[in-house]
Amino acid sequence: MKPIQKRLTLLLLAAALVALFSASCRNTIRGAGRDVENVGDHIERATH
Repeated sequence: MKPIQKRLTLLLLAAALVALFSASCRNTIRGAGRDVENVGDHIERATH
């Protein structure tokens, strides 16, 4: 394999991993935000 092909392959692999990682983090952060919101709602109801 030529050096330029190795670099291109590694670059494409890295880009794919970054895309996968960022997509999964967005869903995790959104879920965590919903959990925090639910806890806040429960605390608010308990104080009334």
